[in-house]
Amino acid sequence: MKCLVTGCAGFIGSHLLEKLLAQGHDVIGLDALTPYYDPDFKRRNLRRALEHERFQFVEIDLTTAPLATWLQDVEIVFHLAGQPGVRRSWGPSFAGYTQNNVLATERLLYACVDAPLRRFVFAGSSSVYGDAPEMPWSETTCPRPRSPYAITKLAAEHLCQAYHLDFGVPTTVVRYFTVYGPRQRPDMAFHRFFRAILEQQALPVFGNGLQSRDFTYVDDIVAGTLAAATADGAVGGMFNLGGGSRITLNDLLTLMARITGTSLRIERQAPQAGDVRHTWADITRARQVLGFQPQVDLTTGLRREWAWIQSAY
Repeated sequence: MKCLVTGCAGFIGSHLLEKLLAQGHDVIGLDALTPYYDPDFKRRNLRRALEHERFQFVEIDLTTAPLATWLQDVEIVFHLAGQPGVRRSWGPSFAGYTQNNVLATERLLYACVDAPLRRFVFAGSSSVYGDAPEMPWSETTCPRPRSPYAITKLAAEHLCQAYHLDFGVPTTVVRYFTVYGPRQRPDMAFHRFFRAILEQQALPVFGNGLQSRDFTYVDDIVAGTLAAATADGAVGGMFNLGGGSRITLNDLLTLMARITGTSLRIERQAPQAGDVRHTWADITRARQVLGFQPQVDLTTGLRREWAWIQSAY
C-alpha cells in the first residue's frame, strides 16, 4: 500500500512509519517540525526512516499548505499530527491548539473528500473522557473534556464523523491512553522522571501521587493503529487503545526506583489544571473488531524506555 503519515517525526508517528516500511509499504511522511519541543529531537526520530528508499519526508504545515498533491494514489492516511499537552493548552497558547488540532484536521479531511482512500485513521486521546465517573471508560462513555487540549481533540473526532457521514471519507478514530516507550516526548512524565534519575535530580511530581493512569507501550499503540487501518467493520468506528497497565503514580515511582536501582528524590508540586485523576480503558470493542491485545507489560516497557534514555543522554 501507499500510506501517508502526518506527524511522522513525532514519538508515535516515527514508530508507526518504521513499522509500515518494514511491512513493505510506500510511505509519505508529513511534519511541520513545530517548536513545541526541540525540532532536532524530532529529526533524530527520522534517521532510520530517511535511509529507506520507500520513504519520502515532506516538511509541511497542514494549516496552510496545499495538501491534495500528497494524497495522490494514497490508500491509507494516518493522521497523528497535532499540538500535544494538556497543561500548556490554556490561555495564550490555545490558538496553537485550535490551529494544529482542529483546523489542520479539517483541511486534511477536506482534501481527502475526492481521494480514493481505503481508510483515514485519526489518533484521538483518552483526555476527551475527562473525569467521567463510570470506569473503565468505554467508547459509549459520555466525553467530559476538562482542558482546552482535550476539547480540540474531541472537536477533531467530530470532524472525522461529519466527513464520514456527509462525504463518505472512511474515517476511524483510535483513542490513545498515555503512551510511553523509546522516543517519548521530553515533556512527558516517564521521560522527565527517567532523565531526572539519570542526572541525579529531584523528580517533580504533581499532586499526591494517588492519581492513576492506564499506560500503553508504543509498540502496542502502533499495532492497534495499523489494525484500525485494515480491519473489517472499523470504518466510522471509534476504539480505545489502552495497555491494561493501570497504576497509581506513587506505585509507578516505586517501580522506577526498582528498575533503575536508585533511591528517588521526590519534589511534590501542586496539581495542574486539566489533569484528570484517573484513566482506565475498556478495550472490549478494540479487541473484538481490531483484534487488539496489548503485549508489553509495564515493567518490560519501562526497562526499554530506561535503556533508551541512557543511550539518548
